[in-house]
Amino acid sequence: MPPADGYTVDDYFTLDLPPHTELIDGSLVFVSAQHKFHTLAMSLLEQGLRRHVPEHLRVRREMAVVLGKRNAPEPDLVVVKAESVQNQRQTRYQAADVLLAVEVVSPDSEARDRDTKPHKYAAAGIPHFWLVEMTGEHDRPMVCTYEYDPVTRAYVATGIHHDHLKLSAPYDIDVDLSAIDHL
Repeated sequence: MPPADGYTVDDYFTLDLPPHTELIDGSLVFVSAQHKFHTLAMSLLEQGLRRHVPEHLRVRREMAVVLGKRNAPEPDLVVVKAESVQNQRQTRYQAADVLLAVEVVSPDSEARDRDTKPHKYAAAGIPHFWLVEMTGEHDRPMVCTYEYDPVTRAYVATGIHHDHLKLSAPYDIDVDLSAIDHL
């Protein structure tokens, strides 16, 4: 039985849970099997991020990010400060160490990926957020990019990218999104 007032981050990291379980508002969220698009979009973006990542940053896949006492979601991809990387047994990063969180929308997590998680990432001050959706007749990724506005404590849209993702923040990034067809 879950605690009456929900799980905490301390509880979450001591439980024996299925892979990719997330803690959102004190509740455990279990993830179902992903579509092929989800896996390919993650791979494409991970490769693109790694190809250009500066020495002081690291790209990580499916690692928990502690946002507060009752929240530890698992973004599909994150870019973190290199000094936050500890060892091979590490299970989480702190929000302050994350420069970019990426969510690839899945049918079972649309509301969480589009609404819940971006608001929580912004409230934690994560500077950049990308939302990736399958779109078009060729089922290619559309990447919506956002940057944190410290005045409103919310994300502001900085672009919608269909075929090509070319950005200068959080660092120089150049990804051919149509390359998903060849993965």
